[in-house]
Amino acid sequence: MRESRSADEQHKVDADQLNLLSVFHFVAAGLSVLGILFLILHYMMFQTMMNNPRMWKPPGGGPGPEMPPQEFLNLFVWFYVAMGFMFVIQGLLNVASGMFLRSRTNRAFSLVVAGINCLQVPLGTILGVFTIIVLMRGSVRDLYEMVAGNEVDRWDRQ
Repeated sequence: MRESRSADEQHKVDADQLNLLSVFHFVAAGLSVLGILFLILHYMMFQTMMNNPRMWKPPGGGPGPEMPPQEFLNLFVWFYVAMGFMFVIQGLLNVASGMFLRSRTNRAFSLVVAGINCLQVPLGTILGVFTIIVLMRGSVRDLYEMVAGNEVDRWDRQ
């Protein structure tokens, strides 16, 4: 059976969990930056391989397949641009959510970002689910309301 905590203890636990979640949102933003770097590296390797005429010759010589048309390769460029845009947006959303979690403001924004993070399997899903669980707790909602009402939150200053 679980012992009930006093309000002060619960607010301290909630503040600690919100601080941890904010750090994890910053880590997720850092992983988005790594995703962009990987995407750039992948694009460079893809272009090097696709533009190499020897790639399209069979090992024994003779006629091989033709290089794909440039329009086909341009389609991949749009794929890389879309994925890069996705990484940038997710990184910016996670940075903003991390800052909002730390300042105990814009709870609804953090919930929306948590839902978006659930699409990033597996780490984003874990972060998103735990963010939703913590932010939906009544005591955490009270913390946000105290900050919105300009009440002093002594648990964050410890």
